[in-house]
Amino acid sequence: MRQDPYEILGVRQTASQKDIQSAFRKLAKKYHPDLNPGERKAEEIFKEISTANEILGDEKKRARFDRGEIDINGTERAPFQQHREYAGANGGDAFFDKGGFSQFGGFEDIFASFMSNRGGGDAQASRFGNAQSRTKGADIHYTLEISFLDAINGTTAPVSLGTGTALDVKIPAGTRDGQVLRLRGKGGKGAVPGQNGDALIEIKVKSHPFFKRDGDDIRVDIPVSIREAVLGGKIKVPTPGGYLSVTLKPHTNTGTTLRLKGKGAPKTGGGQGDLLATVKIVLPEQPDPELTARLESWPENATEDPRKHLNL
Repeated sequence: MRQDPYEILGVRQTASQKDIQSAFRKLAKKYHPDLNPGERKAEEIFKEISTANEILGDEKKRARFDRGEIDINGTERAPFQQHREYAGANGGDAFFDKGGFSQFGGFEDIFASFMSNRGGGDAQASRFGNAQSRTKGADIHYTLEISFLDAINGTTAPVSLGTGTALDVKIPAGTRDGQVLRLRGKGGKGAVPGQNGDALIEIKVKSHPFFKRDGDDIRVDIPVSIREAVLGGKIKVPTPGGYLSVTLKPHTNTGTTLRLKGKGAPKTGGGQGDLLATVKIVLPEQPDPELTARLESWPENATEDPRKHLNL
């Protein structure tokens, strides 16, 4: 596998994050395994570009890679190895020069440093603990976009991991936009078995044409005709679980809110919010001559002033 993520994505080291994201999406569409079934070469390339994007798509990881602190897999580079690579790049072994231990300040300094560390049990334990913590693989972040109804009702959706494999992720009912799901052990490889990092899946919920979430409640505008508003009757109201038949009282005004108990989003501790349906009176799309004639014959002073509360 190539070790330069910039080369893999075909971008310069000075490329913006937007350019990197654009390059990744273009390559991902071309080489995604679902679009190239059975083609091992495409699968390998998709694995490469996914790994490269995990580093360059994250500004902090990209900066660490550019400084030589991590490799393309997100694995920490040992300081000793970095120094050796730096020395080799300059045409010699600068780590062990002709002065032997001179760069360490001499043998006496080494001995003094060794003796000063003896008896420092807490410090040694701390260093040992830090080393242990570094054996765990890195957490890897992903983004998964789902529909509004899938977020409310729950679903199972596939996520393409950096290894080029796909994993079905269970989306709990009531999931919110921006919520992060943790898949333990599905992140970067650890230094020892069983110490892999986690995959963190951030959920992005798409907007819906007419539903809007308000906490655990869901709001929706319900258009009704003038006849329905004046005479009342049964109307169909959409909910995330399907349509319900609701009785509209006679003389219902625009802005009246109908509360449908338990038809909102599932709550974290159990139960469900409500569906809040707000009535909106609408005129026919095509002019109705009879309605127009009836209103023209209606005396101007036959009704109350609907704007009387706006008097200054």
